[in-house]
Amino acid sequence: MVERVSFASSVGPVLGGRIDPPQGEVRGWGVFVHGFTLGKDSPAAARICKQLASEGIGMLRFDALGLGDSEGDWGDGSFTVKVADTRRAIEHMAERGTPADLVVGHSWGGAAAIAATADGAEVRAVASVGAPADPSHAEHQYDALVDRVMAEGHTEWLVGGRALTLKRAFVEDVRAADLEGRIGALGRPLLVMHSPTDDTVGIANASEIFNQARHPRSFVSLEGADHLLTAPGQAQRAGRIVSAWADPYLTGPASD
Repeated sequence: MVERVSFASSVGPVLGGRIDPPQGEVRGWGVFVHGFTLGKDSPAAARICKQLASEGIGMLRFDALGLGDSEGDWGDGSFTVKVADTRRAIEHMAERGTPADLVVGHSWGGAAAIAATADGAEVRAVASVGAPADPSHAEHQYDALVDRVMAEGHTEWLVGGRALTLKRAFVEDVRAADLEGRIGALGRPLLVMHSPTDDTVGIANASEIFNQARHPRSFVSLEGADHLLTAPGQAQRAGRIVSAWADPYLTGPASD
């Protein structure tokens, strides 16, 4: 049964999450980081986590600030906050006695997963799915609003049927975010997964991440997948790939 959890974000408001418990023999635990405005229940997040759980890897997936079950205002977040909250999620898993072996991130969450690990998150391996090589790639989603945000300090942004507040500090933080240096300093095994037909975050991003990373590093092409992994079976396939790749880095059940 899925377990609902909550923990304080790096900036105060409480974040809501779910843990998909491992089925059968416990192979290990992990944390999933969702994309830019997607949430923990987006198809990629939910389906990959459920697939990993079905293969013995329990997964925490959580909503970013101001999304889904989390408190706060999305506009008070940033790449810096997402990275820090990813570390908070990993710390939460350790506090509950199921330390995470693995962090998996989709899209912008993949960049955050890499950055959080490079910044000292206690995990043994990282996997990214459709991640941008530069977090400022996200500005393409709201570029029509940037001039107004920079002039007025904030503006309403309608995305996916929701009204979010886009703030100047958010835009400035995303523009200043450094991922390249963190990739080279990751110090963990890295799996890069990307679709060659991804028309949201192009495949060139995967090449940049892979080329900047040090061994052990792996790349898997997600043939036929779209960026959001909404096609039948695509997210589950990604989960199976992560499960097989991560096997040497899993510690098994937590000791009593």
